[in-house]
Amino acid sequence: MKRVVITGAGTINPLGDSVPATLEAMREGRCGITDLAFRDVERLAIGIGGQIKGYDPDTHFNRQQLSLYDRFTQFTLLAAREALADSGLEFTGELADRSGVVLGNSGGGLLTQDENYRAVYEEGKNRVHPFVVPKLMNNAAASHVSMEFNLRGPSFTVSTACASSNHAMGQAFQMIRTGMCTAMITGGSESMLCFGGVKAWEGLRVMSKDACRPFSATRNGMVQGEGAGVFVFEEYEHARARGATILCEVLGFAMTSDAADIVMPSKQGAARAISGALKDARVNRERVGYINAHGTGTAANDKTECAAVADVFGQHANDLMMSSTKSMHGHLIGGTGAVELLACIMALRDGVIAPTIGYEEPDPECALDVVPNAAREAEVDVVLSNAFAFGGLNAVLAMGRA
Repeated sequence: MKRVVITGAGTINPLGDSVPATLEAMREGRCGITDLAFRDVERLAIGIGGQIKGYDPDTHFNRQQLSLYDRFTQFTLLAAREALADSGLEFTGELADRSGVVLGNSGGGLLTQDENYRAVYEEGKNRVHPFVVPKLMNNAAASHVSMEFNLRGPSFTVSTACASSNHAMGQAFQMIRTGMCTAMITGGSESMLCFGGVKAWEGLRVMSKDACRPFSATRNGMVQGEGAGVFVFEEYEHARARGATILCEVLGFAMTSDAADIVMPSKQGAARAISGALKDARVNRERVGYINAHGTGTAANDKTECAAVADVFGQHANDLMMSSTKSMHGHLIGGTGAVELLACIMALRDGVIAPTIGYEEPDPECALDVVPNAAREAEVDVVLSNAFAFGGLNAVLAMGRA
């Protein structure tokens, strides 16, 4: 079995338009959740979100490209460009044939759908742009990344709601570990912040109107965000031979299904995914120092996740740290695990644990160290990244220091 490392990272999200900017915001415990700004926002009951403000697509893409790139694809390409520049990899010859793309995404080109439904049903137009279909399809971002960087190996999109990015990165990890590929561009993206996107989520009645406060007794729901996180996963010996800077090592991965309920999480399903990742990584639970929690800020998720962690780690659950960066950037749905992986890298590489901001009052059912409100300096050897999605789909990654 091959060892797998991360040699490049890129992002654009509500906290920053690059990895350094994002990590600085996480260190400072800065909140990227603001008032939403788009057409018909006044018709919504929910007026806040992790929206990327001040973004101008014309500064990054030409008119022809924008006719093909939905907002989620734009974010993906920007993050991929940063990740590839960070890694120093160029895909030519055999390496191009043995490298690919696997990305997570849930909503696809939802902004494109929203705009064109409005044009046809509200404005009465009888024609739409000929590129609407290739612009809105879920695999658009993966395809455009493969074309821009000459990645001729396996390229596809994973869509498993809030676990999409973790599932995608887990697949990339496994393809390199088994020797199928040498390098993979992986991560995820999402952009659902439009009238139709938020209105649909309002119907679930799980959204907060004021803030995301995971694990706090005063929490009142989740907050949506948008953005992308993209990484270069690479076979260790290949990275070492070319003198690459290694950000961290991917140690293990596990995925489970609750097989129970379409929206309510299961402690057993989450616990099996956490235990499976530890087993796959061949890591004793006592070595885990930090968990990046799914931590949505809903009572059902927070209590279930804390119970699962307590079941798996036993007494050690009181000694490890667990935080939710969704409190800062919101829930990026299919892209959330990718942006949250940045907090895991920061913990391993820099010895800084991102906080759970907005924490106001302890919840007896979430009685773990959730790193409330302020980042913390601490050396950790192994970290986990949890993702638990609607549909009962769970995906957990284990990473270690380089």
